[in-house]
Amino acid sequence: MGATDTLSAERLLRHLEWRVVRRLDGRLQGDYRSLFRGSGLDFTDLREYEPGDDLRHIEWNVTARLDTPYVREFVEDRELTAWLLLDHSASMGFGPVDRQKHLVLAEVATTLAHVLTRGGSRVGAIVMDTEVDAVVPPASGRIQVLRIAKLLLDRRESRAAEVDAAPPPGWRDRRRPRRNQRRGARRTAYGGGATERSADDRKVTDLALLLTAGAGIARRRGLVLVVSDFISAEGWERPLARLARRHEVVAIQVVDPRESELPDAGAVYVEDAETGEQLFVDTSDLGFRARLAAAAGARQADLEARAHRAGVDLYTVRTDDDLVRSLMRISELRRRRRR
Repeated sequence: MGATDTLSAERLLRHLEWRVVRRLDGRLQGDYRSLFRGSGLDFTDLREYEPGDDLRHIEWNVTARLDTPYVREFVEDRELTAWLLLDHSASMGFGPVDRQKHLVLAEVATTLAHVLTRGGSRVGAIVMDTEVDAVVPPASGRIQVLRIAKLLLDRRESRAAEVDAAPPPGWRDRRRPRRNQRRGARRTAYGGGATERSADDRKVTDLALLLTAGAGIARRRGLVLVVSDFISAEGWERPLARLARRHEVVAIQVVDPRESELPDAGAVYVEDAETGEQLFVDTSDLGFRARLAAAAGARQADLEARAHRAGVDLYTVRTDDDLVRSLMRISELRRRRRR
């Protein structure tokens, strides 16, 4: 993206306005809130339950007292407050240089901020790397969108500079290791490979820190959009559920297809960006690739189940997919689930 000044953020926003927002305009006809309908609601009245009503709006005390199900009615705030909870941790650096998850995160966050502010909402952002270290208070307008975009682009450039100064994570060497490199390495359950623990002790992302910060900072009921790859230490479900009790929460998972579908690149080293653990694998081994795909599928099903138990639906945005198509798919899925 080049230099990390305001011009870079402006360039990104203009690119998204032309390639994404303009197309969303055609789909939404200016009704930007329909993209995340149901957010920013104020309680107004009670009425008897009707088939198709959201079960989360049942007023249980009145229902028990009258022996008839009643639901709470809401009206939308004229000015919605939305928060972007953004995971900018090491694992988000995965992917080809021009489509790393970091960049897709910046595109998603900038697009959402732009769409929401155009719809009259105030948008804030909370950003985490290994810890929560940046908060952008809610505001509206183009300057606010640029502020959020610049923050994310600055971080991406800073991380890229760190990578340039050190051996890159991920695909270390496409050749088989020399004999002295493999000495003392142990066999793994994958077969035909060896693991070596990195000397540095990098901290694994704890998504619970970001969610807890969001619950503490976002006091006014509104919309919370969590954008992450959800590669995290355990224990994020409870703070996610806490957020969902007060806010309308949308969880967006950024994924790269290569995380579950390795290309046939022969014998390579791969590295866990979070822990630094390295693994030597033969990506031409069909058995290994099948086990990787099965493990990735099981992990995804587990993530979705955990989010659902917390009262939140988990949606995915792939780095190789069209962003407009991804956002419209999320909107349509949310609309269907609210019927």
